[in-house]
Amino acid sequence: MDGMLLFAHGARDPAWASPFKELAARLSRTRPDMPLTLAFLELMEPGIEAAADSLAAQGCSRIHIVPLFLGASGHVRRDIPPLIERLRERHGSRIEWLLHPAIGEQDGVINAMAAASLAMADAVGAVQP
Repeated sequence: MDGMLLFAHGARDPAWASPFKELAARLSRTRPDMPLTLAFLELMEPGIEAAADSLAAQGCSRIHIVPLFLGASGHVRRDIPPLIERLRERHGSRIEWLLHPAIGEQDGVINAMAAASLAMADAVGAVQP
């Protein structure tokens, strides 16, 4: 069974995670048959190991890790690969870990950000600084 692990940076302000929690909720509603969890690199819980353990406990044998980063930052290039290696060591060969590119590098996301930017520019009553 496939599972999905959404992986975001984390922040001290709990409100920061709201869009990520909404994304996870929407995905869960769209694919109720696919176990899904949201994890954070730092400052918030759960971390990647707890999230991965949860998906493993639900019987996932292949887990898609989706970095919720706008670009392939140092976190994506340097921090995430060793974390996935630890997951491989922790769970052995019974789980396949698939690391996907940063979400912000996907054409659909770039197109959505462009459309949202234009919609804001065209909006009447934009907030003034």
